[in-house]
Amino acid sequence: MSEMKAAVMNTYKRQPIAFVRGEGAWLFDSRSEKYLDALSGISVCSIGHANPDVTQALSEQAGTLIHTSNLYRIPLQETLAEKLCDVSGMNKVFFCNSGAEANEAAIKICRRHTANRGIKNPLIVVMAGGFHGRTLATLSATGNPKVREGFDPLVQGFVRIPYGDAQALRRLAGERHDIVAVMLEPVLGEGGIVIPPKGYLREVRDLCDENGWLMVLDEIQSGMARTGRWFAWQHEETRPDIMTLAKALGNGIPIGACLAAGHCAEIFTPGNHGSTFGGNPFAARAGIAVLDYIERHDLLARAKILGERMLSGFKEALGMTPGVKEIRGLGLMLGIELDRDCGDLVSRALQEHLLINVTAGNVVRLLPPLIISDAEAELIVQRTVASIKAFLSGG
Repeated sequence: MSEMKAAVMNTYKRQPIAFVRGEGAWLFDSRSEKYLDALSGISVCSIGHANPDVTQALSEQAGTLIHTSNLYRIPLQETLAEKLCDVSGMNKVFFCNSGAEANEAAIKICRRHTANRGIKNPLIVVMAGGFHGRTLATLSATGNPKVREGFDPLVQGFVRIPYGDAQALRRLAGERHDIVAVMLEPVLGEGGIVIPPKGYLREVRDLCDENGWLMVLDEIQSGMARTGRWFAWQHEETRPDIMTLAKALGNGIPIGACLAAGHCAEIFTPGNHGSTFGGNPFAARAGIAVLDYIERHDLLARAKILGERMLSGFKEALGMTPGVKEIRGLGLMLGIELDRDCGDLVSRALQEHLLINVTAGNVVRLLPPLIISDAEAELIVQRTVASIKAFLSGG
C-alpha cells in the first residue's frame, strides 16, 4: 500500500481508509467493517453499490462487446440517447467520458454557434461559486478562485456574476453586446449546495430568450433524479438549449453526455468534435441500466419524499444550534452550512462509520444513494447531527 501511495500523484487529501466491497448504501473495508455512504461517490453511485441490475447488464456486456469506437454505429448508444431525450425533451446527445468533457462539448457548441453568427469575441456568462471541471476551459468557467490558482493564463471568453441574482444578469445584458450564452448549475454542488431563489431559472431562461443567448445547464451533480425530478431544471420547467450530465448516469462507469435542443443539436458536424471511448457499448449499457432502474423503482418520487423527510429532521435537530447558519436541500441534495470551516467533520464522521463530505470550506454536503431505506435515512441524520454537535461543542 505504501508503494502504491508513493506512485500516485498527490491530487487528493485522501482519508486513511480503503474500501474493498460495496452493497447498496454500504461500503466495507478490508477488515469487513461497514460504513454508511451518505456521499454516493460524490453523487455517482445513486442506485447503490453493486446494484444487481447494473452488475448483470455489465457482466453480459463485458462478455459480448466492450468497444468498437465511434467510427461505426453503436446501437446501445443510440438507445441510451433516445431514452435521455425522452426524459429531458432534448433532441440529440454527444457522449463522452466525464462531466468536464461534457462541459467542454457544451462550450464548444456555444463557440461554434457564435462563429456561425460572425461574433469574433464571444462571452459566456458564468457564476461565482460555480464548478464545471478542471480542464483549462472548464476551469476558466469555474467560480472558485482556489481551484483556478496557478493555472494562468486561462481560457478567455467568460464573465462572472453572482449566482442567484437575475438582476445582475439583466444589468449585464444592458452593458455587453458580445454575450452568447449563460452557463450555470441549477443547484450549486461544489459551491455548497446553494439553491437559487424560486423563479430564478425562469428569469434566466427569459433573459436568454430576450437577448438571443443560449442557456447551458450543468446537471452533472444535480441530474439523474437526485433532486426528485430527472433534472433540477424541471422543477421550474425551464428547458435549456444545452444540458450536461455525467456522475450518476453510469453509477460508477465513466460516462458523460452533452444534450442539445433545437438548432444547437445540429451545430456539430463530422470533424468538429469527438471521443474515442465516448458512448461505447459498455458505458452505454450501464447508462441504460441506470435509467431503467430509476424508472422501474420510481426513484424520483422516493428522492423527493426522503429528501423532505431528512431536511425536516436536520432542521428539527440543528435549526436552533449555535454555529449552524443554514440547512438547505432539494431532494437528496442536502447541505448544512456552519459559521466556521469544518473540514475535520469528515474524519469525525468516519469514526462514526459515516461517509460525508465538506465543500466550500464550511458546508456539510450529503448526497446519499437514492435507494436508501427509511432506517438508513434516519441513521444518516442521527450520525450527522451527532458529529456536527460534537464538533461545534469542541468535543
